[in-house]
Amino acid sequence: MFPPQLYTRREILKSVSSGVGYLAFAALAHQQARAEAVAGGKPLDPKLPHFKARAKRVIFLSMQGAPSHIDTFDYKPQLAKDHGKAGRTAGARGGTLMGSKWEFKQRGKSGLWISELFPNVARMADELCMLNGMHTDIPNHPQAQVQMHTGSFQFVRPSLGAWTLYGLGTENANLPGFVALNPGAGNAQHIGSAFLPAIYQGTPFGNGGRRRFARGGNQEVRIPNIKNPNLTKDQQRAQLDFIQKLNEEKLRREQHQPGVEGVIESYELAFRMQDELPELMDINRESKETLDLYGIDGSETDGFGRQCLLARRFAEEGVRFVELTHGNWDHHRNLSQDLPARCREIDKPIAGLLEDLKRRDMLKDTLVVWAGEFGRTPHAQGGDGRDHNNKGYTTWMAGGGVKGGFSYGATDEYGYEAVDGRLHIHDWHATILHALGLDHEKLTYRHAGRDFRLTDVHGNVAHDIFA
Repeated sequence: MFPPQLYTRREILKSVSSGVGYLAFAALAHQQARAEAVAGGKPLDPKLPHFKARAKRVIFLSMQGAPSHIDTFDYKPQLAKDHGKAGRTAGARGGTLMGSKWEFKQRGKSGLWISELFPNVARMADELCMLNGMHTDIPNHPQAQVQMHTGSFQFVRPSLGAWTLYGLGTENANLPGFVALNPGAGNAQHIGSAFLPAIYQGTPFGNGGRRRFARGGNQEVRIPNIKNPNLTKDQQRAQLDFIQKLNEEKLRREQHQPGVEGVIESYELAFRMQDELPELMDINRESKETLDLYGIDGSETDGFGRQCLLARRFAEEGVRFVELTHGNWDHHRNLSQDLPARCREIDKPIAGLLEDLKRRDMLKDTLVVWAGEFGRTPHAQGGDGRDHNNKGYTTWMAGGGVKGGFSYGATDEYGYEAVDGRLHIHDWHATILHALGLDHEKLTYRHAGRDFRLTDVHGNVAHDIFA
């Protein structure tokens, strides 16, 4: 709910014509809790980390549906040997063991084991830090997704991106500090700020679904009403100056009105965004070589390639946290066809992103994170599928000071349960914040009578993964 001193949506849209009006209301959603924001200075001003940071920003590649780790990044030769046998371990749960259908090879100078499903990502093996000992609490998609993003599957809590922005601020006052590309319908909690001031929540671009980024076009990621069809820029400035004078007069009379301060800041941000966003999101300015690098060619890689390229552009312009979403990884059946299809859609774009960041000297201080909400079982489901498995799975990181060509942790011989270098989601969050120079125990916010943090009362940093 907006505080009573703020204008209603109808009043905002009546007072400011369409272009600025839409953006102002969007920005106002970020400003509605301005009174709670950091005292002294603006809430999104850059802040010093707790200690020297390895990474300045995060690009989070979120794979919704839980990719099969034992078919992609967790090589299990014993599972292949025992293919077709009745499982005698807890991991098989009485089912029939199913080895991977795809060949694994050691890649790069480091010799990381990577499946043939990712030939392009495999070229970047020496940049990857595999986390093979992941585990989480719930083997159910909605709860596990929320926990991966917020640290809790039971309560509404701020997202990882919101905590990052709260802790560090942003480097570009003309753009949102936390951007979510193609977040998907119904996933507001994944990018929400919960009890943190609303200015720290993610700004979504695109409206969900694996294929929402149209081939040959980029319409779905454009902001509606970014152009004012009725007024020139000078006319909008004059109109906005008049409205701001009224707001400032009210502020002068009443001395302290956080809501009015929020309106003033929101309108100005919205006006500035009109200039910067269209140019930033116009990928046609990129060279053909760059578009080809990301697989933006009208093929199956086109959609996710656009997301990856936009992520690089946002990161380059100072956005602190960029999240990309790719769906349909829930393969209870038709694994042999659907898993390769999903991998083909992201393999070249992700490799292109890593290569592009590296050649621009950005990978060293950009933490790229790839993760699903859990993994899959070593036993077959219906002959050509795998069930949910929260006891062991793989995520990976690259750049941002982590060791490249490095494998940390392990699951058992069948890939069912994490047995070494175990990382719970709380540990994973603590480690990501550590890369950004943030102490997860000190990054707190006072709410409901106590200090809250992303990792609650848990979390240990995996110090061994850092170079």
